[in-house]
Amino acid sequence: MTPSLGPGSPWSDLERPPLNAAGLRRALLVPGGLWTSLDLVPATGSTNSDLGARAASLPEGAVLVAEEQTAGRGRLDRTWSAPARSGLFLSVLLKPDVPVARLAWLPLLTGVAAATGLARAAGADVALKWPNDLMVKVRGEERKAGGILAERAGDDGIVVGLGLNVTLREEELPVPTAGSLRLADAISTDRDPLLRALLRSLEQWYRRWTAAGGDPSACGLDEAYAANCSTLGRTVRAELPGDRTLTGEAVAIDGDGRLVVAPPGGQPEAVGAGDVVHLRPVG
Repeated sequence: MTPSLGPGSPWSDLERPPLNAAGLRRALLVPGGLWTSLDLVPATGSTNSDLGARAASLPEGAVLVAEEQTAGRGRLDRTWSAPARSGLFLSVLLKPDVPVARLAWLPLLTGVAAATGLARAAGADVALKWPNDLMVKVRGEERKAGGILAERAGDDGIVVGLGLNVTLREEELPVPTAGSLRLADAISTDRDPLLRALLRSLEQWYRRWTAAGGDPSACGLDEAYAANCSTLGRTVRAELPGDRTLTGEAVAIDGDGRLVVAPPGGQPEAVGAGDVVHLRPVG
């Protein structure tokens, strides 16, 4: 049967075919695996909000994917949207049995998993801007292609959401500083294998981290994050709560996942919350 190509059809843009829900479930929902369910919806406001509302009735490993997200939420209450089937918009429910102090590493872990999984599946060099941005190079310029948001859900759950621009075109960019895998000349922009690679990579890193009791050093997470982090070694401006700013060199990620910034002539300070702006490239 030939798919409909009329207006509103998921096949109306042949460069953006719909995801194959049945194929994704066969590949990812395996005995003994982390992922326990996978729901695919045509559109929603926010996958994080939807999955968070159902978290109490779901086991760990539930995955919600949307073909279109109209009110995606990022850090600092920012919202964004993208054309249908132009990216990966998903949330996962995790219930890590680790000390509370280690939970700040979960969005950083998700970034490492995304960078390593996409490097294999998309042939794209994805860098991490602390704490939760996925960055690509477009014509030599660093641009944001995605972001991560982790939120508490119930007593023991955490919903981790990830949005990634895959086939977004230049004229569709919400702001000039945005990017996509397509604009970064990725080898592949086929979302099915990209999503499989991303979730498999996330499972591998999550298993390692939880097996180590959330210790980022014992599982190699801190080293992997530092290797992929484009913030370290840069001059940055951290816009902190209380209308305070801190400018200096980003010198390290500490054991709690905070960014350590060393101002000129001052004492290094660990930043756990706030907005970070890259002011100057490494070197």
